[in-house]
Amino acid sequence: MNIKTAGIQSNLPPKTIRYYEDINLIRPTRAENGYRDYSVQDIHRLRFLQRARSLGFTIEECRHLLSLYDNKNRASADVKAMTLEKIDQVDRKIEELNALRATLFHLAQNCHGDGRPDCPIIETLAGEAH
Repeated sequence: MNIKTAGIQSNLPPKTIRYYEDINLIRPTRAENGYRDYSVQDIHRLRFLQRARSLGFTIEECRHLLSLYDNKNRASADVKAMTLEKIDQVDRKIEELNALRATLFHLAQNCHGDGRPDCPIIETLAGEAH
């Protein structure tokens, strides 16, 4: 099938599919006219990549997950370990975002938000806050 159909079936834009090919995550065959020809297996890999990326896995993590997907002798413990590490990363990111929210909330609470020009938010951003 062509790249447009592959994109529709995998829920990925053609640009992303071409990128995945450029970095060797997928390897579609070429038709006699030189166009890419995506197989059912290519679509499965693209869907796998789309889901893995939507869960926050990096390209390199996806590459490793694909190697595990291709390895029928894989240990599920390897996949679980990767997933638990991703959970730890998400938890750290949540903590960072909560701290960021608390800081922004504090700044907003200390700003009068009226017609006066003095603003603690601007002062903090400018490094002038006391």
